[in-house]
Amino acid sequence: MSTHLSRKELKQDNVALKVEETRHFFVEHRDLAIKAGVAIVIVLVIGFGSWFFISSRKQARQQALTSALALQNAPVGAANPSGGASFPTEAAKNAAVTKALNSVMADGSEEGYAAEYYLAGINGANGKTDEALKQYDHVAANAGADYASLAKLAKAQLLFSINRSSEAQAILKDLMANPTAMVSKDQAAMTLAEGIAPTQPEEARKLLIPIVSAHSDISQAAVAVMTDLPAAK
Repeated sequence: MSTHLSRKELKQDNVALKVEETRHFFVEHRDLAIKAGVAIVIVLVIGFGSWFFISSRKQARQQALTSALALQNAPVGAANPSGGASFPTEAAKNAAVTKALNSVMADGSEEGYAAEYYLAGINGANGKTDEALKQYDHVAANAGADYASLAKLAKAQLLFSINRSSEAQAILKDLMANPTAMVSKDQAAMTLAEGIAPTQPEEARKLLIPIVSAHSDISQAAVAVMTDLPAAK
C-alpha cells in the first residue's frame, strides 16, 4: 500500500484534526460555557474556524505563486527531465507564465502583488515598458513595504534603461532614506551607482566606496561595478 496520502485524504485528515481540536476546546472550557454563556464559546469557535479558513487560503495562494514561478524554469523545445511542464516555444512559455501569474493577481493579496511584481519584470524584459511601469507603480502603492520597495527598485532600473535617469535617481534616493528588509540602503545605493556610472562616474564611486568598505553581502558586487568605472582623475 502506498505511504503517500492523496490531497483528498490530507484534506480529510486536516478537517478531522480541527474537529477533534474543537471537541477538546469544549471539554476543557465546559465551565466557561456554563458561566459565561454559549454565545462566547460560539464566537471563539467561529474565530478559530475563520483563522483556519484564512490560513488555508493563504497557503493556497502561496502554492499558486510558487507553481507560476516554477513555469519560468520549464524547458523550451525539450522534455522536462523532472516530468514537469515543458513548452514548444518561448512564446508559449511566456503565455503560460503570464496566465498563471494573472490568476494569482486576481484577489489583491500580498501574493497577488508579488505575482504582479514578477509579471512586470516579464513585461519589461519583453519591451512592454509602459505596462511594466504601471504594474510597478500599482505594487509600490498597494503592497506591503517589502514588495513595494522591490517594485520601486525594479522601476528605477527600468527607468535608467529608457533614459529617464532623473526619475530613477529620485526613487533610489528615497529607498536609501527608507530601506526595508528586502531593499537595504546599500542595495539602493549600488543600483543608483550603476545607473549614473556612465554619466557621473565620480559620484558613482563615492556611493560605492562605503559599500566596498563595509564587507557586506553585496560588497563583491560593488567591487565589480567599481572595476568598470573609468580611472579616477
